[in-house]
Amino acid sequence: MPPAGLAGANLQAGIALTIPNLITLGRILLVPVVVWAITYPGMMWLAFVLFVVAGVSDGVDGFLAKRFGWTTELGRYLDPLADKALIVSIYLALGINDLIPRWLVILVVSRDILIVGGIMLSWVIGNPLKIRPLLVSKLNTVAQIVFACLVLGTLGFDIKADMLTLVMMIVVACTTLLSVAAYVAEWMRHMNSTAAGP
Repeated sequence: MPPAGLAGANLQAGIALTIPNLITLGRILLVPVVVWAITYPGMMWLAFVLFVVAGVSDGVDGFLAKRFGWTTELGRYLDPLADKALIVSIYLALGINDLIPRWLVILVVSRDILIVGGIMLSWVIGNPLKIRPLLVSKLNTVAQIVFACLVLGTLGFDIKADMLTLVMMIVVACTTLLSVAAYVAEWMRHMNSTAAGP
């Protein structure tokens, strides 16, 4: 029998590897359900509720990972992937159903494609870039979430908030463009500095 302290340490390590990641995986599994609720007549309220649940789960898994030291390499990749999958899917579903302007959907999706493409290109040419989240990117993510939540809530519960929705749409567009510019500048600075050498 292993000592009690050692058994407890092993148990904690096992939990550390699974709990936040399982919550994140649950958020990914919510994506198709939210998209279905958006496209199914009369179920927009459910899309709103599930989106809020997903947002709460994002905060919970982040809190658990940091509070108890349950951070893992898988979690570092899985968490932003879950967030992007949810946001992009919701924007695509809303855009396809003409519930938000399609130009905004193209802008939001193109930003993520551009960032991922830049990272992949830097790896392919042997000059990998480790992207760090910028302040403008964090603000952009918050704006995207607030706007999506606002649209889902107003449509799901038949609430009129046209002016607020318009303002948030403009905020999303502006922060998305600023985020793209910031990441492009960061990418070019990295490529130029490594090409110049010591």
